This record gives sequence, structure tokens and C-alpha cells, in this order.
Amino acid sequence: MTKLQPVPVSTEKAPAAIGPYSQAIKLGNLLFTSGQIPLTAEGELVNGGIEEQTHQVFRNLQEVLAAAGATFRDVVKATVFMKDMNDFAAVNGIYASYFGDHKPARSAVEVARLPKDVLVEIELIASINVE
Repeated sequence: MTKLQPVPVSTEKAPAAIGPYSQAIKLGNLLFTSGQIPLTAEGELVNGGIEEQTHQVFRNLQEVLAAAGATFRDVVKATVFMKDMNDFAAVNGIYASYFGDHKPARSAVEVARLPKDVLVEIELIASINVE
């Protein structure tokens, strides 16, 4: 049996990795995104609170998914990291607006600190078509 080779995925429509990692990795028919934080494609932190930051995270994820030929409907698992679990209702409402009636598995956790002291980070696993 042949071992699957990881294939990096990247797009200039989402912020570049700020460390030694890829925006996403394709492995067979799975796509693993790195956690996205609320940076613009130019690398600038968005102004505003949890709502603005969460929308930016989803815009970034949408672009990374698109670079691999996927959409939010292809997502099978989401992990949401929040600085404050009191923001859960706001994040959850925005999350639902991007996924609609599609309900992937999800974990949501409060963490002590996130990169650049942002309020939210989200990573996804999606099922994609193999070329």
C-alpha cells in the first residue's frame, strides 16, 4: 500500500502563516486547516470585538477551503478556541450563519491566550475531492 503524501495548500486571499506551518494540508480526501485568527490577507489584525474577529476568521477559512476546492458544506469537524467562554453565544451565532443547516462535529474550548492576543481561533477538517 502506498503512503499518502501531504500536500500544502495556500492562498494569498488569506493571511500567510506567521510561523513554520502551512495554511492547510491535503492528505488524500481530507483537508486540515491550520487555526485561523482574525488577520486580514495583508496580515493586519481586524479592529473590533468578538463579532468582527469571528467574521474575519470565517472569511479566512472560506478562502483556504476554496483554495482546496472545498466549501463549509465539506467540513466534517471544527475546533473553536476562545479567549472567553462568555463569547460563546456570539461566536455560535456567527458560526451558524456560515454553516447554515450543515452541522459538522465541533469542539469549543476556552484558552488562556491566543496568538497576537486575539479573541478567537478556528481550525477545520474537511472532506475534499481527490484529483
